[in-house]
Amino acid sequence: MQVKIRQGDTLWYYSRLFMIPINLLIDSNPGINVERLQVGQEIQIPGFYVQSYNIKKGDIFWKLARSRNLSVDALLLLNQSVNPNRLMVGQTIGIPIRVIQSIINRNINYDYAQLVRDIQTLKRQFPFIRIRSIGKSVLDKDLFEIRLGKGTKKVHINASFHANEWITTPILMAHLNTFLLSLTNNQPIRGLVTMPLYQSVDLSIVPMVNPDGADLVLNGPPESIREEVLEINNGSTDFSGWKANIRGVDLNNQFPANWEIEKERKEPKSPAPRDYPGDAPLTEPETVAMADLAQKHDFDRLLAYHTQGEEFYWGYEGLEPPESREIAAEFQRVSGYRAIQYVDSHAGYKDWFIQEFRKPGFTLELGSGVNPLPISQFDKIYEEVLGIFLASLYM
Repeated sequence: MQVKIRQGDTLWYYSRLFMIPINLLIDSNPGINVERLQVGQEIQIPGFYVQSYNIKKGDIFWKLARSRNLSVDALLLLNQSVNPNRLMVGQTIGIPIRVIQSIINRNINYDYAQLVRDIQTLKRQFPFIRIRSIGKSVLDKDLFEIRLGKGTKKVHINASFHANEWITTPILMAHLNTFLLSLTNNQPIRGLVTMPLYQSVDLSIVPMVNPDGADLVLNGPPESIREEVLEINNGSTDFSGWKANIRGVDLNNQFPANWEIEKERKEPKSPAPRDYPGDAPLTEPETVAMADLAQKHDFDRLLAYHTQGEEFYWGYEGLEPPESREIAAEFQRVSGYRAIQYVDSHAGYKDWFIQEFRKPGFTLELGSGVNPLPISQFDKIYEEVLGIFLASLYM
């Protein structure tokens, strides 16, 4: 929500007026000199949106504010061009509405276009988050990173490395949305107060690593490359088993962590719907972007949301640090998922991260069944993994 500064207003006053933590107000307005606000300057208020309201007979600001648990001055601030003593029936004013519900739709097939809309909405509602593109997919879609927090502990979480595991994206977005609502409404999650986490953690989220693949599974191939994709899929128009990116390269078999072993033993020797590791490590723009992200930001831990199995993997070749075991035990406790130290697999993002940085990395296999998991599993998976999301921040 955007307001204009009046004579004598301060961010500290707005913090009390809207019951929003002052640090979130400051972080929502980067570049603003808090000590020298200018009259007419536009300020973002996180955790609120503006609802249009048409004045009815008998309405006055005091009654409108009281019925919505607002201060009258909140209405005056938002409607500075309105004379509160001369309200007219039918006149339109703005009313500040606190955001209390998640925007993530748990009942739809969640493609790239929906992700973009939700990122834009979250940025409007919670302007203290930072959005940027870390690179492009094969089909030139932005690979979005969402950043928030002011701490020194750097945590990275990603989803949808695999195309038909697209349900991981709305689940991760819903976890993020829950965390943001907790911050602006000062409401704990499962008894956990979240503002200390915001202050201590720098959180990085890439919600859809493989947007071309997710769109292929959900919407079919774009006309521009329809023939090439059909050829890779053996002529079938059923893309439900497609894990790879749009060029038929499995992105989670693309990292230089014993990649040669996977190349030798994987059955596909050319582009395929799944498991083909490419002609060399890091040939795909999506994997290059993810490797660059980790190298530039020196994350302290990494989580990758995948499906399925209700388990997670936390070791690689004995290179994981001792703290990984403790974190894995907590993840298992809060989720009920089975902690598995080693699996016979290489060249994944988690594998490479542990090998490269000797820091805790985790591959989470959400839900159970056959991929792509039905959206009907959303609520169950969301609740199971929310504890892991939180534990990744507080441990």
